[in-house]
Amino acid sequence: MTTAAQIVAPDRLELGEGIRWTGEGVVLVDILTGRLFAAPDDSGGPLRQLARLTEPLGAVTPVAGRAGTWIAAAGTGICLISGRDESAMRSGNAAAEPPARPEETAVRWLARPEDRAALTMRMNDAVADPSGRFWAGSMAMDADEGAGSLYRVDHDGTVVRVLDGITVPNGPAFTADGTVMYLADSARGVIRRYALDPVTGGMGAPEPFVTVADGSPDGMVTDVEGALWVAVWGTGTVRRFLPDGTPDRVVRLPATQPAGVCLRSDVLHITSARIGLTAPGPDDGAVFTTRVDVPGTPTPPYRPGGLAEAAS
Repeated sequence: MTTAAQIVAPDRLELGEGIRWTGEGVVLVDILTGRLFAAPDDSGGPLRQLARLTEPLGAVTPVAGRAGTWIAAAGTGICLISGRDESAMRSGNAAAEPPARPEETAVRWLARPEDRAALTMRMNDAVADPSGRFWAGSMAMDADEGAGSLYRVDHDGTVVRVLDGITVPNGPAFTADGTVMYLADSARGVIRRYALDPVTGGMGAPEPFVTVADGSPDGMVTDVEGALWVAVWGTGTVRRFLPDGTPDRVVRLPATQPAGVCLRSDVLHITSARIGLTAPGPDDGAVFTTRVDVPGTPTPPYRPGGLAEAAS
């Protein structure tokens, strides 16, 4: 089955990714400009800036019990950021406020594990699992082969490297019970599946799930049936794969580089990018939506259990 998507807002992003439904609203980032946005509740309104960093912002997840605070994969590591309170986004008052400036976004670093890497690195996609741990991937700025890693942030704020040798990590995405993790290595066109221990965060050996021959698997999200929705960069499509890897359906976009996906109940939200296109079309970089027949659930928050001291 193939469906089409509609544009949400007039904005066009350079590298729109990290789109998440928090349970209250939809947020997303423009990675290389370091900006965090809220999507409008109704199509047609502009994106609303919630925070801005002076370095790349890969993705964020809300922090449980701390309104307006996000854990973020940013720059060369993991930090907590505080911009405008998310309640302003929910009440609609955010549109009347001036955009947050970098100096108005408080940043507390937990760790910068890529600071001393041999290559120039940045963080990329990131999300929390159902147990409330935060998982974040890193990559070389020039996407050098095998330079990236996957990090896990435990409840106490400790940042642990759990995988290396990845080129461009995207996702991860998790089943609702937290026992399976999907991780894309976009540059290699593969999505792997890992058994996950929800109690310890320990990972099993990788298993092949899907290989994409005609594009690059990018942002991902699971739905209530355990199927995986994948933005496929370079193809103008989002694809749904059943839990056994069988292709199920396709959403087509008037944009070449879909990059991120989330499900707000039964509405699929999709980000796209203009970066790297020699002649971007009018819809490249837009945010899209389409209604689907299998809903999703809100992204889990990061659940701190006594954060470690911030890194210098």
